[in-house]
Amino acid sequence: MQGKGLINFFVILISIACLYSLSFTFVTRKVESDAVAYAKGDPAKERAYLDSMATVDVYNLGFAKFSYQYCKERELALGLDLKGGMNVTMEISLKELISNLADNTKDENFNKALDNAEARGKDSQKDFVSLFGEEFKKLNPNGKLATFFANKDNAVNNINSNSSDADILNFLQKESGSAIDRSFNILRTRIDKFGVTSPNIQRQQGTNRILIELPGVSDEQRVRKLLQGSAKLEFWETYDNTEIFPLLENINRTLASTLKKNDAKSDTATSDSTSKDSTQAGRLASLGGTANKAKTDSLKGDSSSLALQQAKNQNPLFAVLSPNVGQGAQGQQVLGQGPVVGYVLQKDTALINSYFSSAEIKSIIPGNVKLLWSVKPVSKETKMFQLFAVKPTGLDAGPVLTGNVISDARADVDQRTNNPQVEMVMNSEGAREWRKISAAAAAANPKKAIAIVLDNTVYSAPTVQDEIANGISSITGNFTFEDTQDLANVLKAGRLPAPAKIVEEAIVGPTLGQAAIDAGINSSVIGLVVVLVFMIFYYNRAGLVANIAVVFNVFFIMGILASLGAVLTLPGIAGIVLTMGTAVDANVLIYERIREELAMGKGIRQAISDGYKHALPSILDSQITTFLVGIILYLFGTGPILGFATTLMIGIITSLFTAIFITRIIFEWMIKKDMKITVSYPWSDHTMKNANFGFFTNRKKFYGLSVALMLISVISIFTKGFSLGVDFSGGRTYTVKYEKAVNLEDVRENLNGAFGITSEVKTFGTENQLRITTPFLIDQTDDAADKQVLDKLNEGLSKIQGNSYQIVSSQKVGPTIANDIKISAIYSVIFSIIVIALYILIRFRKWQYSIAAAISIAHDAIILLGIFSLFDGILPFSLDMDQHFIAAILTVLAYSINDTVVVFDRIREYLGIHRAKDETISHVVNTAINRTLSRTIITSLTIIFVMAVLFIFGGEVIRGFSFAILIGIILGTYSSIFLAAPIFADLQGDEPEKAKELDVNTSKLKPAKA
Repeated sequence: MQGKGLINFFVILISIACLYSLSFTFVTRKVESDAVAYAKGDPAKERAYLDSMATVDVYNLGFAKFSYQYCKERELALGLDLKGGMNVTMEISLKELISNLADNTKDENFNKALDNAEARGKDSQKDFVSLFGEEFKKLNPNGKLATFFANKDNAVNNINSNSSDADILNFLQKESGSAIDRSFNILRTRIDKFGVTSPNIQRQQGTNRILIELPGVSDEQRVRKLLQGSAKLEFWETYDNTEIFPLLENINRTLASTLKKNDAKSDTATSDSTSKDSTQAGRLASLGGTANKAKTDSLKGDSSSLALQQAKNQNPLFAVLSPNVGQGAQGQQVLGQGPVVGYVLQKDTALINSYFSSAEIKSIIPGNVKLLWSVKPVSKETKMFQLFAVKPTGLDAGPVLTGNVISDARADVDQRTNNPQVEMVMNSEGAREWRKISAAAAAANPKKAIAIVLDNTVYSAPTVQDEIANGISSITGNFTFEDTQDLANVLKAGRLPAPAKIVEEAIVGPTLGQAAIDAGINSSVIGLVVVLVFMIFYYNRAGLVANIAVVFNVFFIMGILASLGAVLTLPGIAGIVLTMGTAVDANVLIYERIREELAMGKGIRQAISDGYKHALPSILDSQITTFLVGIILYLFGTGPILGFATTLMIGIITSLFTAIFITRIIFEWMIKKDMKITVSYPWSDHTMKNANFGFFTNRKKFYGLSVALMLISVISIFTKGFSLGVDFSGGRTYTVKYEKAVNLEDVRENLNGAFGITSEVKTFGTENQLRITTPFLIDQTDDAADKQVLDKLNEGLSKIQGNSYQIVSSQKVGPTIANDIKISAIYSVIFSIIVIALYILIRFRKWQYSIAAAISIAHDAIILLGIFSLFDGILPFSLDMDQHFIAAILTVLAYSINDTVVVFDRIREYLGIHRAKDETISHVVNTAINRTLSRTIITSLTIIFVMAVLFIFGGEVIRGFSFAILIGIILGTYSSIFLAAPIFADLQGDEPEKAKELDVNTSKLKPAKA
């Protein structure tokens, strides 16, 4: 094998890289295990322990050390279905955005156009702005949009009374995108402050929606309030640090005194250390030493050390808060200037907040002092946040300006220093006020800063250098270009509020999450064992070589997922289990070709070499078609389906690498060591070796059977229809677990009475666990509607006497997003069939191959749909039509074409070399099917084994998904043998193929017997 040294190098390199990526997961699991042991069942203690470890080095490689926070950001994260938590889709209200840009006009036609556009958006794939433009033109054909949008605020964007409707719509498109970007940044900041471990937030490109995943969250109401609250942008006057430091000292003394009273055993020597030295320098030196010692011990994780405890007793505040100090002219410590009054580690911000909110401290903080945190830490390494002091002013004791005075803000570059900055433009009213405020701040000694605050968090506090007369000012500081973009977005958010509402949510309780983890692990382990045993059982020593490749394959998949920062979901685990089955396919193709070469009398070395060479085209064609489907799933899928698609694509690449290269390296090594290589046992050596079935002769019988099954399926689809999952129909779904088994009809009757509308109730796994879906208040997605639905649900559930229950998980999907998911699903299936047919056409250069493949996979899809329609409500598990089913049907199409391509490759090979006699196409096709029959059945059986394991042990959540793939594999095997190849022969025309003599190394074909 050429390039063996290079391949060995890549195997070692990839193995090291995967091991390195997975090592972070091992480290975080160890820390979290220690936290559980320390907490002894107390969640608050567990969180506190992990917070204290955030900046502590927990992973030492010798040449580098990594903190727990660094490792946590690089671990293989678990999805909501494995960990529990909350999945939310936010929709930015472009209707209100456009209304605000038009100064909230009362024009009847304008507002009617907005309402109509919102109604059409539920069933249309067009964007909201385009729909609004169409509706306005319908209602007011002679009207001009410029009439509503030509105002002072929009003039900065060159919008005036002469602007055309096209100009206005382009402006609205731009502002819509900008508003979504700003909302994204605001939501991301809120989530970061929420303290969720490994949150995921991403824009859904081409829509006005934002997807948010919050693993481990249990307080749903707090999340809803956090995400749906309107952003509040404000400008505050600030204090100088020197003005606030005496207050901090007073807080410190009060806390120390309170601790003394509460702890009778406290050391009497712990008098107030701030009074030992009356000079400012002495006090600062003492406090600085105490704070630094406390922080050093805290960073080491030594929370129980005597020094740390003494520091906390003597100076509770300054043990965790470092005052803003600097070096004076004489080298002594002096108070720093500016609005920053202290620095606190992220893990200690909650403690500081508890201090400030206590009754004793609230009573001594003046009403004209407000303490706020910075939005970001000073540096990622230390996770140190700044504490600012701002000054409430005016009659309402609030900010000096609010965000609605901003007309524009953009990231810019200082022409003198070439440093990033933000240029801010205010409207006429804001410019007048800003002139007064900036003049007063610039005249102060020292000059004052103005804090820019969003949602009570300080984004920036620039010092005002001079009076600003024209309302245009530049904000400079220690910014990166990304910082200035974020700050510009924040400033603009105050002017264009675009409310965000939750249109879809899924809440998974930790109990269900743990059950899903157990089910996923069990199915993966059992599936792996089944594959490994079967390969050794059938292929002898070559099976052992294939098993080594499968183990490497799983290792590479996990390592690559970790390195990409991917989230592992239950469908993702299903993808791994499926990949273990398909990974064997390449080995089966190779081994079957090796067996054919050995049957011709070749030596083992030559047989292996020729086996790999002849199997390669089939391997590549079959895996590329599956990979194409993975790409389509990734492009059209959302949520867990993305995890499945990612795993599937990675698995295809790694299985190709391991099957083609790693097994070859092992075989080369065995030959070099003169080890015996066997690819079968005596009993399996002749399995289907001389198969000579009349597939083509009997094709019309199978055509009739297929047409009958398709007809039954179509009738069921159009008469009975499908049970649509909540992500296709919209509504709310709840998983409810009773203490004891319940009567399904009783629960259904009670819920229908409570809701006043028919709801769907199904058992979910066990007789005491139910899946309830209701369309009640489907068009309302606000908190009030959620509460009303939940109240009605509890009303119905509680009527089952003497049987307690708990709501384990819930999911909500608005009708608009449900329609979008449906449309995407339909497009993905149609697009997959087209792409596969085009690939076959390009690869095989004959349209007959392409049409035969398209008919074959359409046959599989229709019958699978028919089974889900026909048996829904009959089989004892869910057969809902949802995103998981779409992923399953696309996987089935991929497998079906995978199988078909192998047969097509053999047909193409035989048509190219078997031309010594006047052989008909039907004869060649029938022989090709028989020669590949062993491979087809072995691969199908392998995948059926692992999917059966997934179906039995994978858990109720994906039982319908695994059932669809299991049935689809059987259908795909049937269609590739009995339909695709015979259809190709019929389309080609049954004429003799005449050409050159047979290759001497190729066996002659014999006429097939019926």
